[in-house]
Amino acid sequence: MLETAELGQAVDKATYDAQETPLRTALLQAQARLRQYKFPVVILFAGIQKAGTGETVNLLNEWMDPRWIKTVAFGDPTQEMRERPPFWKFWMALPKRGQIGLLDSAWYERPLRDKLSGRADQRHFDDMLDNIANFERTLADDGALVLKFWMHLGRADQEKRLQALSADPLTAWRVSDHDWRELDQHEAVVASAEHMIMRTSTARAPWMIVEGADARYRSLRVGTLILDAIEQRLAHEEAAADAKAAEAQATAFKVPTANILSTVVMPKKRMPKQDYRTGLAEQQGRLHALQREALLRGVSTVLVFEGWDAGGKGGAIRRITRALDARQYQVLPIAAPTDEENQYHYLWRFWRHLPRAGRVTIFDRSWYGRVLVERVEGFATEAEWRRAYAEINQFEARLCDHGSVVQKFWLHISKEEQAARFKERMETPHKRWKITDEDWRNRKQWSKYEVAVHDMIERTSTRRAPWHIIPGDDKRTARVKVISAVCDALEAALGGPVAGPIDRDEKVLPGQPGNVAE
Repeated sequence: MLETAELGQAVDKATYDAQETPLRTALLQAQARLRQYKFPVVILFAGIQKAGTGETVNLLNEWMDPRWIKTVAFGDPTQEMRERPPFWKFWMALPKRGQIGLLDSAWYERPLRDKLSGRADQRHFDDMLDNIANFERTLADDGALVLKFWMHLGRADQEKRLQALSADPLTAWRVSDHDWRELDQHEAVVASAEHMIMRTSTARAPWMIVEGADARYRSLRVGTLILDAIEQRLAHEEAAADAKAAEAQATAFKVPTANILSTVVMPKKRMPKQDYRTGLAEQQGRLHALQREALLRGVSTVLVFEGWDAGGKGGAIRRITRALDARQYQVLPIAAPTDEENQYHYLWRFWRHLPRAGRVTIFDRSWYGRVLVERVEGFATEAEWRRAYAEINQFEARLCDHGSVVQKFWLHISKEEQAARFKERMETPHKRWKITDEDWRNRKQWSKYEVAVHDMIERTSTRRAPWHIIPGDDKRTARVKVISAVCDALEAALGGPVAGPIDRDEKVLPGQPGNVAE
């Protein structure tokens, strides 16, 4: 495969000078048109050491308008990166819609290095490549144009390049011991790279192999391939614009024969207030001790709350946070995406808020809006929300692979109880702000949401990231059940119970258990 990039292709200076200006002009024009159609272009460069990846990235920034280019080179991970799932830093590096991202090595560097160093056997290598392929498919499904360049040098050309750089005092710093070690491993690098390219090159995220020995040839080749790909995509977008605008929402809401929410049994009686106070205090103390241990061990926690309007999400979240140190958690109320968030894949805004090691992030509404409100209200096409199930499962799998505890709660109440709570809010001045026109509109679509929730739980409740359906007509019972489920999950992750609740003779600090008022 890669021997096709060892043919000694070169371009003379006269030819290069004649082609450079028209190519630069066409790239600038395509870049301007790209901003109108609002899809991101993700361009990844990898290859043999000193094959010209860095020079090519610099040249593209020179040829095009760098204000609309996001260039990211990945070095050793920072502490912040190490405390989050590996793909977190790549999500943060993605360009906005209408912009171009130039990424040096990115998500391919670690798999290739691990394979060459022996840290990854063939099976592990393939698993990492499959995760990458899923990630790239997620980007492409959302509209990104994904292009990948392998910059290649034969062994002789690589050695010649290293010697030339080493001999010049002005460039000797660019050659490291790692470069010479890779030269010694050239055959192994090529074999692993060929396997990587075959396993991850797809129609929607293709690898393009470029011979890197001659800088002029390399520059014109890369620039032409990028221009062709962007222009083809722009032509497709222009042709599809009218059809896309007229696309109908053909979402079917046929009620399943066995709707999972219809099987929820509500408590017949409210939990007595004293039992509630005792039970809540015990579970908050248990949670506090477990979270302190999780912080010491670097185990992060992601809690997702969904449910009916007035279902009790806020109350359950507040009882959780009272058991935690305020410095170690974050509660994110999720509303409609901002203008900035709309410039990225819908999962981007959730990746950016993932907790560091040992911390807790609580999402009040979440990425499941894609398969709930966006599905029901028609904000997402059927193709978009249907593929979201797989995208969400992959996202949560990455969190679990990193060692995070992921728990998801659907706070379920009856339609009658919701009506009673709406009425109470309307009649209580300090609660009236909680009721919006959207709440009443959602209530009218109850049956559609039931179907969407059933599908969501059926397709995204996994052993590692389960859904808990909490009967919520009795708020007291629901709150205790939620905290107990969180504690159970933390105990499983930590290998069992930890030291019991804090000594009640201790001074209770803000954010610690002790205040268990309803």
